[in-house]
Amino acid sequence: MRRTPRQERSREMVERIVDAGRTVLARDGYARFATTRVATEAGISPGSLYQYFRDKEELLGVLMERYWAEAGDRVAASLADRLAEPPELLVPHAVDALLSALEQDSRLLRVVVEEVPPSFHEDHLHRLRRRVRDLGAAYLAARAPGRPDGATRAWVLVSAMEALSVRWILDRPAVRREELIEEITALVTPYAFRPEKP
Repeated sequence: MRRTPRQERSREMVERIVDAGRTVLARDGYARFATTRVATEAGISPGSLYQYFRDKEELLGVLMERYWAEAGDRVAASLADRLAEPPELLVPHAVDALLSALEQDSRLLRVVVEEVPPSFHEDHLHRLRRRVRDLGAAYLAARAPGRPDGATRAWVLVSAMEALSVRWILDRPAVRREELIEEITALVTPYAFRPEKP
């Protein structure tokens, strides 16, 4: 950001701009995302916006960082107290937590996935994946100490769960949410907790 807000009033202004930016991006899409539209949505002048953000690319970068960080916070908070649960309880809860985090703003998710160039958000998405993957790897390590492939299995599991969750939210197939959770659980549980090869 061009200027780091230190006073409460400045912090409130930044939050106002970021909230307006999310609204404009979700409503109008990436191609029509512009600082003038964000300023209008926020009820401020473009000059006020430019005190904090150099251009729309800088604002978009902050939006993407916050978007994926918030999703990661929701998933991590939902799973943190459940790592002692048996797999048959933890796996469906993990799927539900991921779905809930991504469903918070499905219109924005669609724009992010289908329109925003990856250069704006792929690093932030990787951080989310890493957070969830690390939780999964810690859980797998506790369940099967000494197995060397926990990080690999966690990566495969998180990637599969994320891909299926995103497609379900965006495609809206004739599959109920509960069914999806059951099917993903049935898909990933045998893989996650399969016995070690001799």
